Amino acid sequence: MSCVTTTIGESASDFIPTIRSGSFADIRSRETMEDEHICIDDLSAHLGSYNFSVPSAFYGVFDGHGGPEAAIFMKENLTRLFFQDAVFPEMPSIVDAFFLEELENSHRKAFALADLAMADETIVSGSCGTTALTALIIGRHLLVANAGDCRAVLCRRGVAVDMSFDHRSTYEPERRRIEDLGGYFEDGYLNGVLAVTRAIGDWELKNPFTDSSSPLISDPEIGQIILTEDDEFLILACDGIWDVLSSQNAVSNVRQGLRRHGDPRQCAMELGKEAARLQSSDNMTVIVICFSSVPSSPKQPQRRRLRFCVSDEARARLQAMLAGE
Repeated sequence: MSCVTTTIGESASDFIPTIRSGSFADIRSRETMEDEHICIDDLSAHLGSYNFSVPSAFYGVFDGHGGPEAAIFMKENLTRLFFQDAVFPEMPSIVDAFFLEELENSHRKAFALADLAMADETIVSGSCGTTALTALIIGRHLLVANAGDCRAVLCRRGVAVDMSFDHRSTYEPERRRIEDLGGYFEDGYLNGVLAVTRAIGDWELKNPFTDSSSPLISDPEIGQIILTEDDEFLILACDGIWDVLSSQNAVSNVRQGLRRHGDPRQCAMELGKEAARLQSSDNMTVIVICFSSVPSSPKQPQRRRLRFCVSDEARARLQAMLAGE
């Protein structure tokens, strides 16, 4: 994965984010709402028994297909799978490279556990599945995990930085992976059935591959960075947004909103309305996560004070003119 990454050894400021978020969801013209999402700005308060020593938060967007059940299962169970089923590493006093590696492993295990749970038809129908995009913030460390075509985009000084990549036929590494496993694309659909190449659930597509690997997998691609003062906010959104907006368009839209009113929830709503204006008909879900309590404002140009030197004679003429003499 070619996400932006920052190694622990790199210099970074002592910046610690002040986390706040807002979300928006809309069914649009679809008959059912198959999107779900999670917003937890204070992970320690939410979990109770798990105390983080630094600001910590967790977010997720799940875009279901074949029905809403898989996305609902992820919303209701993912925090338990991550933090309560012994897959999350013990929080060290100092976040080091070993902990970050363990953190990646815990995400892969949680996605795999969710996928295996859906193999049980009594939990979710075999024809039902969901994409999954999550963002975990621990202090200034950001980890994004993605399986599917939702997307995470970071705003760094107004420039869009993709933290995930859409798992579709148009993403060349995925196309090669699918074809190497004997899969194919028909009109952009995996084996002529599914628009994404990674998803949780969809066991009717995975079960036939008993002797070989299924082209459709639930394993997420993961990116990690260290946040700095340059990183303003993160957008998580489903394909109902990205089908009509580029990453940079979305970042510019949200940034302008934050400068006008500073409300991430209103920014999420405005981004959804912009996608609707551009004729997106799909379910849409947007989360905007700010890393500062005060939105950044453009620097105003300083007014220059000009000084004039006037002779005594000129000053006397000016005073006489003003007096009407």
